[in-house]
Amino acid sequence: MIMPTTDTTNAVVVKNLERRFGTFVAVNRISFAVAKGEIFGFLGPNGAGKSTTIRMLCGILAPTAGEGTVAGCDVRTQPERIKSHIGYMSQKFSLYEDLTVEENIDFFGGIYCIPPEKKRQRKEWVIEMAGLRDHRRSRVGILSGGWKQRLALGCAILHEPPIVFLDEPTSGVDAISRRRFWDLVYDLAGRGVTVFVTTHYMDEAENCDRLALVYRGELIATGSPSLLKSTFMQETVLEIQCERPQDAMGEVEKLEGIKEVALFGSGLHAIALDEQQAIPRIQAALQAARFPVERIEKIAPSLEDVFVSLIEARDRAQQPQAAVPE
Repeated sequence: MIMPTTDTTNAVVVKNLERRFGTFVAVNRISFAVAKGEIFGFLGPNGAGKSTTIRMLCGILAPTAGEGTVAGCDVRTQPERIKSHIGYMSQKFSLYEDLTVEENIDFFGGIYCIPPEKKRQRKEWVIEMAGLRDHRRSRVGILSGGWKQRLALGCAILHEPPIVFLDEPTSGVDAISRRRFWDLVYDLAGRGVTVFVTTHYMDEAENCDRLALVYRGELIATGSPSLLKSTFMQETVLEIQCERPQDAMGEVEKLEGIKEVALFGSGLHAIALDEQQAIPRIQAALQAARFPVERIEKIAPSLEDVFVSLIEARDRAQQPQAAVPE
């Protein structure tokens, strides 16, 4: 058991954390630490175990095995104490749509036992932060997705917690609202708040100080976005601009030394084992198949390229070996 700690460096520490539902392993012995004041991204596809992990860290779900502390509190033995030190914004909209903006803020102020004078100050801060000065008496149900999102964040941090957990916070909102929301996240981190955010958006992941990539309940890589792209992507990424890229993809896939080809914007991204051999092979194959090529060049890998490469490597490693004939 991890005892409460006076750790001045880390806000969250996890060691071999596991959660099972019957025989299904949703989170498989993951370990990581989150520094105080850091924007820490938990990145992975739907069903990877992100929400299950965040619920264990928030004291909502008990771990099956392993250890962890959040704000110095044990996730196994002190879940209620954890809840007083964190803010939590769930994936699903958590406010009451039949209540007004002010009524929702008052409700959460009561849950957090904020003193009346402090609650009035915090209410005005949330309304200003969310841009809802002219809608403070409007029912939440009629607000746009972006306004609801910012109000939900405001209610989650009404009591000024040192750690905020955001579970897929921008799911279902438009790009402009997502950008505005991240401005608020930057502001929180700038004031020393630790932000733990789950997402499956690769562009949002670039905004994090560090990332943990999770797949099928397992932690497959951690590091800053730049470190992940420079360290975990050993193959070359080639950008191919040619006519009819969707049809041309089949020709590139057949070539030796090409691991993967995918549509990317108006062209193709190909993962190649050897840049020097791959470029002339692709050029020759596409010309022979009558797909005029405009450009083939090596580019820096995106986080999506890295994540796909790591997932494919994990899948190959976990494939059962073919049965030996008797």
